[in-house]
Amino acid sequence: MIGVLASGEGSNLQALIDAGLPVTAVASNRVGARALERARAHGIGVACFPLEEFESRAERDRTMADWLEARGVRLVALAGYLQLLTPDFLERFPDRVLNVHPSLLPSFPGLHAVEQALAAGVRETGATVHLVDAGIDTGQVLVQRPVAVLPDDTPERLHDRIKGVEHRLLPEVVRELIVQ
Repeated sequence: MIGVLASGEGSNLQALIDAGLPVTAVASNRVGARALERARAHGIGVACFPLEEFESRAERDRTMADWLEARGVRLVALAGYLQLLTPDFLERFPDRVLNVHPSLLPSFPGLHAVEQALAAGVRETGATVHLVDAGIDTGQVLVQRPVAVLPDDTPERLHDRIKGVEHRLLPEVVRELIVQ
């Protein structure tokens, strides 16, 4: 029922698994993504779709959407997936693709949000779960939680605290969406 796209470590994927949510498929754009190992360890089907193996992003996304649909996926969660999805992919899962982002959007969209927050000198940043649209972190915000920026924060320390919030927030939102 839930498909997860992840490019790296997969800690948000692990939060979904630990919450007992029905993750049935995990896909990545990176062959060595730790998220794939996490999924395999829990008996979840995995596949890798490196962009360089396809003629276009559209072909890759079409193939990936076919794979997800064949596994009964109805909701797609991006958990550290560092690739833009094509409009065709998003149309296959209308209002059913969501992302978790380490800032209080619309502040600090895109990559390096934690570093951007520290450079801006804000007192508070946070975590956002939002629907994915064709823009970069521009989709409808579903829920946000603030995280204080401490005077001695490094990007790593602040990101660790934000991840803790993400690991609670993403499963909450996913649970709500699958019961609708």
